[in-house]
Amino acid sequence: MIEARISALKEPLPAIQRLVLADFRSYAALDLRLDAGLVVLTGENGAGKTNLIEAISLLAPGRGLRRAELAECARIGGTGTFAISVDVATKEGIVQLGTGIEPQNEGAMLRRYRLNREPIASIRRFADCVRVVWLTPAMDGLFAGPASERRRFLDRLVLALDAEHGGRVNALERALRNRNRILEERGANDRWLDAAEREVAELGVTVAAARQQAIAHLAVVIAATKDSPFPFAELSVKGEIEDLIAARPALEAEEIYRRLLRDNRGRDAAAGRALIGPHTSDLLVHHGVKQAEAARSSTGEQKALLVGLVLAHARLVADLSGIAPFILLDEVAAHLDAARRVALYERLLTLDSQVFLTGADRAVFAALEGRATVLKIVPGKVLEA
Repeated sequence: MIEARISALKEPLPAIQRLVLADFRSYAALDLRLDAGLVVLTGENGAGKTNLIEAISLLAPGRGLRRAELAECARIGGTGTFAISVDVATKEGIVQLGTGIEPQNEGAMLRRYRLNREPIASIRRFADCVRVVWLTPAMDGLFAGPASERRRFLDRLVLALDAEHGGRVNALERALRNRNRILEERGANDRWLDAAEREVAELGVTVAAARQQAIAHLAVVIAATKDSPFPFAELSVKGEIEDLIAARPALEAEEIYRRLLRDNRGRDAAAGRALIGPHTSDLLVHHGVKQAEAARSSTGEQKALLVGLVLAHARLVADLSGIAPFILLDEVAAHLDAARRVALYERLLTLDSQVFLTGADRAVFAALEGRATVLKIVPGKVLEA
């Protein structure tokens, strides 16, 4: 679980000094040296700007900023595998992180991880030295879209704080599927259902509590940055289990949730799924200044809300983990007026994070000329702009 520790950072912060790609997306081979601070990637649509920052996003647990299947990341016409390697400057010195996929029996692919060129079992070890947050155009419809997308967004916020959260969410999904299978069987064994529901209840309360805790910490950061040029968001999670843990101790909440599952077996069997649980919860977002639902705001206001929320989250990650996250902003200038673009750049320049911005039009980054590293992306290559 997350330890609440809002404090100023006192140690040198991580920065990617070298990025090496092999057969990743549009890059057959790339060996790129990078500076700390702001890095601007410009180039025509389809040149490979997002591909480059996607590689960085795969240093975090999960499937990266596109949520792609790993096989999709392998270069078309390549070997069917890919490799990503970064040299990261940290307070302990240079750390080398590597990941990629390798073929297994019967054409299956297995993801591998290396720390200082030594194999490790899990990407969770990467969280000891790097964290990553991002904003992509696919998130622009988040507030008006389905609840499932907002839950996924919320879990990504938590995962950047707590590398174990993804494993718990996946375990909960498996436990729910197991209960569904038992319910589908005629004359389902009550003892099996009792065991399955006990597991669902334990995992469900843990997942819901982690989400609530992250939202509470984020609210503290947002309250401290209300003078930002971006509107502040008011966040809450709507769901039966969230209401339970707000009013009851964890063990009591688990017991009540377990009873709810037992009492609703018939209804859940008919529906083919559990109708109560954190897998049905929704992240509610309000425009703090206007006191209105974010979904009812204009496209530009929604974009500004998202930017403010991601920047507040980046600060929270740094405060809680002691590691300033890499910030990946894909086509961030879209839907931002000129004044807000300049305000965003000025804010980014004050951060201790290494920030990557992409955009097809170099002119929108004019305010960063001489203050950021600007690189031009052409298919398969990175050039000095």
